[in-house]
Amino acid sequence: MAARMPGLIALFDVDGTLTAPRKVVTPKMLAFMQELRKVVTIGVVGGSDLVKISEQLGQSVINDYDYVFAENGLVAIKDGKLVGTQSLKQYLGEEKLKEFVNFTLHYIADLDIPIKRGTFVEFRSGMINVSPIGRNCSQEERDEFEKYDKVHNIRSTMVTALREKFGHLNLTFSIGGQISFDVFPHGWDKTYCLKYLDDFSEIHFFGDKTYKGGNDFEIFESERTVGHTVSSPEDTEEQCTKLFLSKQVGGS
Repeated sequence: MAARMPGLIALFDVDGTLTAPRKVVTPKMLAFMQELRKVVTIGVVGGSDLVKISEQLGQSVINDYDYVFAENGLVAIKDGKLVGTQSLKQYLGEEKLKEFVNFTLHYIADLDIPIKRGTFVEFRSGMINVSPIGRNCSQEERDEFEKYDKVHNIRSTMVTALREKFGHLNLTFSIGGQISFDVFPHGWDKTYCLKYLDDFSEIHFFGDKTYKGGNDFEIFESERTVGHTVSSPEDTEEQCTKLFLSKQVGGS
């Protein structure tokens, strides 16, 4: 068997890169990744938690790849073993977290908008999701709020207020979807996982959402990576074959 290329890792996004969006990996792609693993170190990095990544890539995912980074690397696994975890609660501490949540709820309480439902602040391990209307609203109410927000800039005005109040916490605010925005520490995008890859001088990243605003953008643009934009799992396989496997064939 050919020796692995030293100092090089191929790192993959999940959705749209190794699998069709929100679908399960194909047996063909699983077999290809095992062939690729013979010649390069391989890893995956996804925004989802380990449960969701396992649903897409298989229950043996932590043993099928050398590195698995769930939640952008907040949960880091190397050679099947957990090597690091981080959470918003650990990072900010209860006092700062409570101050942020209290201010946010007071702000929403004073907000005059046509409809309010429930679940205005949703706490996740790596972020806080804030919804001025509340996540319990119906789809019809979502649609109405989205239209209202486009005219009255409810979310962007709220983000400006939170940025001013909590600038010292170094938080990123990302407005997405119809009714909410995410709040997380600066740098907790996919580049977070790179802290575990100091042993590699060449990090090839493959992802489909590499445009500005896409969740692969920061790691794709990072000076530490060689970024590759892919359009599908089939394209991923084709690009990796040209980059890594044809060299082995040519050299054997």
